[in-house]
Amino acid sequence: MSLRFGTGGWRAVIGEEFTRQNIRLLCAALAEQLKADGAAAQGFTIGYDRRFLSREAAIWCAQVLCGAGISVQLIDRESPTPLIMFWVEAQKLGGGLAVTASHNPAIYNGIKIFLPGGRDADEAYTSALEARIAALESANLPIKELDPEIAQAQGLLTLIDPMNSYIDSILNALDLAAIRQRRLKIAMDPMYGVSKTALQTVLLTARCDVDVIHDRHDTLFGGRLPAPNAHTLLHLQNFVLENKCDIGLATDGDADRLGVIDDKAEFLHPNKILVLLYYYLLQYKGWRGPAVRNIATTHLLDAIARDFGQTCYEVRVGFKNISAKMLKTDALIGGESSGGLTVKGHIQGKDGIYAASLLVEMIAVSGQRLSSLWSEIEQRYGHYEMTEQDFSFSDARKAEIAALLLDQKQLPDFGRPIAHISYADGCKVYFSDGGWIIARFSGTEPLLRIFCEMQTMREASATARLLQEFLGL
Repeated sequence: MSLRFGTGGWRAVIGEEFTRQNIRLLCAALAEQLKADGAAAQGFTIGYDRRFLSREAAIWCAQVLCGAGISVQLIDRESPTPLIMFWVEAQKLGGGLAVTASHNPAIYNGIKIFLPGGRDADEAYTSALEARIAALESANLPIKELDPEIAQAQGLLTLIDPMNSYIDSILNALDLAAIRQRRLKIAMDPMYGVSKTALQTVLLTARCDVDVIHDRHDTLFGGRLPAPNAHTLLHLQNFVLENKCDIGLATDGDADRLGVIDDKAEFLHPNKILVLLYYYLLQYKGWRGPAVRNIATTHLLDAIARDFGQTCYEVRVGFKNISAKMLKTDALIGGESSGGLTVKGHIQGKDGIYAASLLVEMIAVSGQRLSSLWSEIEQRYGHYEMTEQDFSFSDARKAEIAALLLDQKQLPDFGRPIAHISYADGCKVYFSDGGWIIARFSGTEPLLRIFCEMQTMREASATARLLQEFLGL
């Protein structure tokens, strides 16, 4: 079975496809790719999260890469994915990887690969890697490995801890004086993941009062999905309400995504987080630059960009596409409706820890609460409401849906004028009144996702229901 990469790396069920054999195969192909690209001599870094088998898998990866003669820096602690990306860039390494399945259920694990500069591996890179994996699998040749102790003795394997450097990079980017003056009360939920050390240290250094929940090591993530959404953050929501916190901050399993509970104890949709930060950077910090969003993220960003004489660029789903477009356009911010974002001057990928820190700075510098800042934005740009739905299906149903929607290009009568339709990533319908709806297959889970944004939730829900019923979901 040849391995396939999705929008967020390679992810698989532990014990089925996520096995030692497949991990070794992937890393053998990766070693070939690094050598072919001339990146092997620059060295490589490996990190891992708190999932079951993550540390063991990281060691298996190191054994294979060292066996191929590639120098490896193994982060000797559970680490946020953005820390690994930061280290690749800071040390000018030939690449890196994180053993993680991010926000997927606990039965999954996986590997994310990073290119020089710390950016996510793009589709061209992962496609080439898939071809090498398939060739190695067919050849069935033995894969050379090097015992960790021998690799260390030969200078090929080094154990490192770059946590302090990563934390300092965030502290140096913040207006600490402004935050210290506010003495904010913050609730934090790492969701049993890896953000506690970094984010709590940043917040305490900024003299915030911090309470932490769900911070123990639990490979089952407390029986919840380690994704910060309205359903999984009810405990954080109650904590913010009961303790009158200024903000509640949550990160997913590997800390590259962010979830927020505002001062009214209401869940703040990731679209709102992205919009708030872009507006803050433009209006309060005086920065200028475009924004980049994926095809399923709010068009409110476009309205804000236009207001400040900027452009908002749309790309396919997958943060690697956002990072690439940000580099090309020198964009100020890039993000997606699933909770990932980055800001110019930081790493070239998602960082929930940095985003959380910047939100705290925003509250301090603006002198406002999150709820009042959002009211300011709505008064200026109007209402944008989005509905999201996920649908699971059999392989047969997936083929039927794909044929109807993407091959035959059939759609229901939405009862409103259509400006144009895009099939660049799923099927997205742009309506003449500014609303839109998209249906696309997830690149990380066996799901069809439907997003719809309108001026009211009633319109969004009704429009999404039309497409759902048309597809027989």
